[in-house]
Parts: sequence; structure tokens; C-alpha cells
Amino acid sequence: MALRYGADAVYLAGRKFGMRAAAVNFSDEQLRKAVIYAHERNAKVYVTCNTLPREDELHDLPEYMEFLQDAGVDAMIIADIGVLELAKKYAPNVKRHVSTQFGVINSAAANALYNLGADTVVLARETPLEDIKKIRRNTPEELRLEAFVHGAMCVSFSGRCLLSNYMTGRDANRGQCAQPCRWKYHLVEEKRPGEYFEITEDGGTYILNSRDMRMIEHIPELMDAGICSFKIEGRMKSAYYTALVTNAYRHAIDEAIAGKPLDKIWVDETEKLSHRPYCTGFYFGAPGQHYAAARYFQTADVAAVVKSCDEMGDAVLTQRNKFSQGDSLELLVPEGRPVAFTAANLRDKEDKPIEDTRHAMMEFKMTLPCYAPEGSIVRKCR
Repeated sequence: MALRYGADAVYLAGRKFGMRAAAVNFSDEQLRKAVIYAHERNAKVYVTCNTLPREDELHDLPEYMEFLQDAGVDAMIIADIGVLELAKKYAPNVKRHVSTQFGVINSAAANALYNLGADTVVLARETPLEDIKKIRRNTPEELRLEAFVHGAMCVSFSGRCLLSNYMTGRDANRGQCAQPCRWKYHLVEEKRPGEYFEITEDGGTYILNSRDMRMIEHIPELMDAGICSFKIEGRMKSAYYTALVTNAYRHAIDEAIAGKPLDKIWVDETEKLSHRPYCTGFYFGAPGQHYAAARYFQTADVAAVVKSCDEMGDAVLTQRNKFSQGDSLELLVPEGRPVAFTAANLRDKEDKPIEDTRHAMMEFKMTLPCYAPEGSIVRKCR
């Protein structure tokens, strides 16, 4: 979905050394196929190698890096200076990107990493826009600066957090974060264990909570600051989330390059995916603490995904959520604006009329308002 909807590169992980241990990450065979798939579409693949490996894990790194080079991976995302040195030795043809986990917030660090062989530095999420301009002026032009523009923010400095390990035994710096920053907390008096006192009227508060970053309305400013690559949080997210947010930012970037004002429709699109309240991160100053509920908002649900479609709009789809004949829907395609239409001509696989798509993952047919390539999304707004 990332590639279909306009990404120039995707970042993912193999079964080792990635910061999303809970994800169903790529096996070696799957990773090879992913690289081929991306390269056939003129896109790149960056593999996360961004945990902080312990001493007894170092012996596995050379073989893994050699495999990544053999698989044709374009870059490794690295958060440890020792891993950076090993990558130069065992995968010299693979570019080296310094992870946001490294916490680069100034030109001195960026220059040092460039001298050590880094091709790209993914700046810490805490870096203000004015500092990014200065970093760009004070670093070699060949060093690419990448920055996050959309997704979750972390209460800890670029994810270097010990809270999860302390409370649950799951180490955030090894890709196992339990996200205790999103939990609701109460007060407990020292001599009254088990008695939980409310902090606010609704019972508890989110004292470590953060909002989600959204920079789609500031793409020209980020480009002018010298950022070469915009990074969108996508791992551990749904295919719908990945498609929608990639599509919105693809259009925003293309409009900025063409010197056109941002069409509000792409800002509205980011409201239709699962998110917490939005902010601009640290780009324009400290975002402040967010004490409201940590729940996610979403104004639309995926109804179905297109498998095939002819030029007249007659399509075969796979159900994702139930909808009925006559419902108001929207069609999201890789290119172009979303199209509103009414559900009509619903049929089962044998072309018999049906009133709704009640069975999970059922294959069915319907008439769409226009041609829609494979991977297009039909959604139902709430």
C-alpha cells in the first residue's frame, strides 16, 4: 500500500535487530521478495537495524549484514555507533542511515556521523525547525537530512525510554515497548496500598500522554529548511492507515513542488485514519503536555479493498467491514481525489444480488463510480 499510494521508499525489518519486536517482521525470503517488488516500482527499501545490541548479540550481526547486502537492500537504519562500523565492513554497498533513536539534534553530531560513513541522518523528533535550517547550513550537501512528519510522538527523548522496562520488564530500546505513557494513572497514598485516588473528575489522568504529529500543512517550510526526505510512521499500522497517509502526503509534496497551495482535502484525509489529537511536534516550539484521553479518533472505516476492476467500474472486492446497498461510501484510489458514491449493484461471487456484505473477508462484486486499480479502497464515513 505504501508503494501503491506514492512512497519513494519503505522502511521495514527482518526478524532480528529491529525496534518493533511485536510485529510480524519479514523472513529472509520475504525480505528478498520485498526488495524485488520495490525495485520493480523504482522504490527503495531501508531495513531497520536499530536496536542497541548487547555484547552476546554482536556475533550475529556480520552474517545478517552480509545477507542484507546480498538481498539488495538500499540502506540500513542504525542507532548504534558500533553497528555503524560493522556495517561499513560487512555491507559496504549498503548505505547507512542513522536512526532517530540516535538523537541527532545538532550539526556537530551530524558531521561526526557523516565522517563515520553515514549517508543520511534521521533527525530526532525534538529538533526545532530553526535548528534544522542551521544544521543544513553547517553540514555537507551530500549528507541527507530526514525527518518525521507524521505519526506517534514519544514522551521520552526519541524513544530512549526505560519506563516500559521498569514497569513491565519489556525494554523499549529493544523494540518491546508496552507504551505505559498511554496508560491512565491514579494516585496511591503510601500507607493506603490498593486505594486509588482520582486525579481528575473522570477518574485518573494521562500524565505521560502525547499527541500525534501532523506536518502536512507545513511541507513547503520543511522543504525550504533543507529536509531531503519525509518519514511517516507506518510500521505496526494497518494497510489502510499506510495507504491513506502516504496518499495525502504524496499529493501535498507534489503540490508544494509545483508551487500550488495545499488542497484542504488532503488535510481532511488525515482525520479519516486512526489518530490521537494532532500537533506539530517540536518543529515550532515545545508541544506541551496533553492530559486528555489517549484514545484514538477515526472518522471513516475501510469497507472493502479492490481486487480487480474493468474500465466501466465493475469490480471484484474483498470485504473488510459490513456495509449495505444504498450506503454512502468513498472510493480512495492511488492517484486522484477521493470519490463519493452510493453503494449499488452488490452481488456475490455467483453474480446473485445481495443486500449487504455481512461475511468477514467475503469476496463480492459491485459497481464503482470509475475505474479503480488493484489496492484501491472503499470506505464508509462515520
